[in-house]
Amino acid sequence: MPLQEALRIAQEQGLDLVEVAPTARPPVCRIMDFGKYKYEQSKREREARKKQRVINIKEVKLRPGIEEHDFQIKVRNALRFLEDGDKVKVTVMFRGRELAHAHLGTRLCERLADQLADKASIEKPPKVEGRNMTMILAPK
Repeated sequence: MPLQEALRIAQEQGLDLVEVAPTARPPVCRIMDFGKYKYEQSKREREARKKQRVINIKEVKLRPGIEEHDFQIKVRNALRFLEDGDKVKVTVMFRGRELAHAHLGTRLCERLADQLADKASIEKPPKVEGRNMTMILAPK
């Protein structure tokens, strides 16, 4: 329909001519109340933003010679982070000649992953990076 005719009809009804799909050929327009249209659009955007979740990465640092009680505290902290919906970066820090025994760090990471197996999956397996070994766990 010609633009002038559409504008005349909209004016007779006391409404606005709103271009809904400008990229379509021909462009799609609708006769409606523009204020109400903008309100509905902003309401939809607010709902979409509410449903979005920002995933943070929380870090748990360990040493190869960690004691059992300290290890259990680190497991509890990692579990809390996972329940909040965050990813957990497990870092095993090596000092001096400890780096020669990287298998201890790998065993520690696997033990932590086993204890959190029902709540987390391994996103990135244990890997030595400099003097640290890192592993990333993601919530299930």
